[in-house]
This record gives sequence, C-alpha cells and structure tokens, in this order.
Amino acid sequence: MRQPDRIIRFNTVRARTGLSRSTIYRKIAEGTFPAQLRISTNGAGWRESDINRWIANPAGWLPRGEIDFDDVL
Repeated sequence: MRQPDRIIRFNTVRARTGLSRSTIYRKIAEGTFPAQLRISTNGAGWRESDINRWIANPAGWLPRGEIDFDDVL
C-alpha cells in the first residue's frame, strides 16, 4: 500500500536541500525547483515526494507531467 504524500514546510525543505531561502525562491521562478502549494490563507508547503525527487536528481528535475524530449530522442 502506498504512503500518503505529506506536505512539508519551508524549514524542513531548507534543512533537506541545504539551499538558502533566496536560492529556493529563485529556482522556483526559474522552474528548476518544485513550486509551493497553498495550504491555507497564509500558509504554503511542498509535497514531500516532489522534494525527494528533486534531491535525487536536482539537475534533471522536471515538474510532474513534463517530458524532457532530450531523454526521449
């Protein structure tokens, strides 16, 4: 049985990735880091599975559902 995907907050993401606040937000803007999910009016977090995928392959990370056509050809 598959585990449910947890939502993790900013401090946990920073601790796991070793990235600074500004680097995380710059990479989100560039599309090279998972975007946050809005979880309440003033709160946001990340899917733990997205962060784990990024940690496993930071240079090759793509948002879910996107295909890198260089890998296909």
